[in-house]
Amino acid sequence: MLSKILESLYLKVFINIIVERSSTTIHVEVHSKTNEVSHYEHVFQSTKLTEEIYEYITSHISESPYYYISFLDTSHEQGALPSCDKNKLSQYQDLSTTEYRCINKSWTTYTSKTDLYELEKKYEDIGIDFIFSPFVVLTKFFKDKIDKNLAMFVLIEDSSLSLAVFENSELLFAEHLDMEVDLESENMALDDLEDEKDFELELDDEGIVLDDMDVDDELEDFSDIEDLDSLEDIDEFSEGKDLEEELYENEVRENTTETPESDDSHFNEDYQRFSLIQNAFNHFYKDTRYESKFIENIYIADNTHVSNDLKRYLEEEMFLNTYIRTVDLGAEICELAKEELGL
Repeated sequence: MLSKILESLYLKVFINIIVERSSTTIHVEVHSKTNEVSHYEHVFQSTKLTEEIYEYITSHISESPYYYISFLDTSHEQGALPSCDKNKLSQYQDLSTTEYRCINKSWTTYTSKTDLYELEKKYEDIGIDFIFSPFVVLTKFFKDKIDKNLAMFVLIEDSSLSLAVFENSELLFAEHLDMEVDLESENMALDDLEDEKDFELELDDEGIVLDDMDVDDELEDFSDIEDLDSLEDIDEFSEGKDLEEELYENEVRENTTETPESDDSHFNEDYQRFSLIQNAFNHFYKDTRYESKFIENIYIADNTHVSNDLKRYLEEEMFLNTYIRTVDLGAEICELAKEELGL
């Protein structure tokens, strides 16, 4: 009782740390004694705990003894498994070198013990209270969809993707994938994609000839294009898009101006993201350890402002109904920290 009284006399400060490919974002939320909330956020161009980052954090936590520091897990060796039964978990993953936690008595998140140790050592001068899995962030962010849908859910960060298939809150499959860019293979993949778009046309005395294509055999397939186009008027294959998702796609993407250089960068990275998502689908469908089911919908939590290319790839190449919401990772992690504290 006394501790509660003392706590009410001080500010509550939440520090939320997101380390990305080449930067660190610090999201700060301060609750006053009258429960007013202030928000601060700063992006530092470093992935290390520099003196500048240290001073920024300490300037906020010095305001109160009641401060909480949360971190979004960045381990390469992390993931989620569709069970909490220790005997079943071993069928999916060797967890002997990991820390793992059961979520909702239904599924498990895990991460590398070594990476946790290195993270705690890196931030030992300020300490870390909570380390949250991106899969937990993903399920909280899409709770309204996960509770009542069969779909793939994806959290896109600057340098990684966390993918999970849920059906009515039950996890069926999950993968955490890093954006390791191999320029040579990336360029080859992009060349292949461009080749698919182009037909070689030849002119002879009789007119245009399409190489390597039997016109009679293909005409029937092309006749369906008009029918497919008409489906756009039927609420995206009867699923329907949420109003907020439509607003996000129409407003954010149409109002975003990009230089040619940024267009190329988006194209390269979004094609790589598409390839990773496609590979995850193949893994889910083909790996007999998972209860594979046909998926028509994909929900994306976007922390990087992906371009229209990714959505187009998913819809045109994989025929997926694709919904995208922007996500504020700092704010989401802060909410999870408050939940852990019962606030």
